[in-house]
Amino acid sequence: MKRSIAIALAGVIVCALAASWSTSSYAGPPRTGKWVPLFNGKNLDGWQAYGTEKWVADHGTILGESTSGKYGYLLTKKEYKNFDIRLKFNCTSEGNSGLFFHSRITGENPKWGPDIVGLQAEIDPARHTGGIYESGGRGWVALPTEAGEKAIKPVGEWNSMEVRVEGNHIVTHLNGVQIVDYTYTPAKYTDGHIGLQIHTGEHGFRIRFKDIEIQTLP
Repeated sequence: MKRSIAIALAGVIVCALAASWSTSSYAGPPRTGKWVPLFNGKNLDGWQAYGTEKWVADHGTILGESTSGKYGYLLTKKEYKNFDIRLKFNCTSEGNSGLFFHSRITGENPKWGPDIVGLQAEIDPARHTGGIYESGGRGWVALPTEAGEKAIKPVGEWNSMEVRVEGNHIVTHLNGVQIVDYTYTPAKYTDGHIGLQIHTGEHGFRIRFKDIEIQTLP
C-alpha cells in the first residue's frame, strides 16, 4: 500500500514539473564564467584611444572629454563576440556618446576624426539612450520604447546600462528598464571591439564611465 502511494506521488510531482517547464519562458543559455572588469580603475591598460579627444583614468573612472569637436573613441584591444556587458555612465554636460560593440576603426577623416563600423548602444541625455545604431550601415535599427525614452536620469547623475549580445540577438537595459529587444537581420557585424565614444561637434562635452564589466556567453 505504501509503495503504491509513493509511486503515485512521484507521478504527480513529475507531471507538475513537466507542466512548469512547458509554460515557463526560456531566457537562453546560461552565462559562463565570471564578470570580468574591463577597466582597472587606475589606468587605461587594455584600451586603445583613437582620435584627438581626451581619454584618461581619473578618480576611479574613465573620463572622456571633447577637446577638438571631432569623433573620439576608446576601444578595447581585445575583441568579443557573445557577451553581457554592464557599466555606469555620467554625462556631466549635454552631449552625445555611446557604447560600441562588434566595432572596428577603419580609417581617419581629417575633418571629423576616426571612422568606425559596428553597432552602438546610444548614450544621450536628450534622446534614444539604449537604442541601437549601426555605424557604417543602416543607421538606427532599434529605437527605445516610450517608457525607455524616460529611463535616462538627468545630466550629472549616474546611470547603469547593460547590453546582452547573443548571436544576432541584442537586448539593452537602462537603469533596470528594458530599452530594446532586437534581432539583427542580416547580421552585418558579428564580432569586434568594445568601444566608448565622443560624438563629433560636441566641443566641451564630458562623460565618465565606471564599473565596466563583461561576461562572455557560449
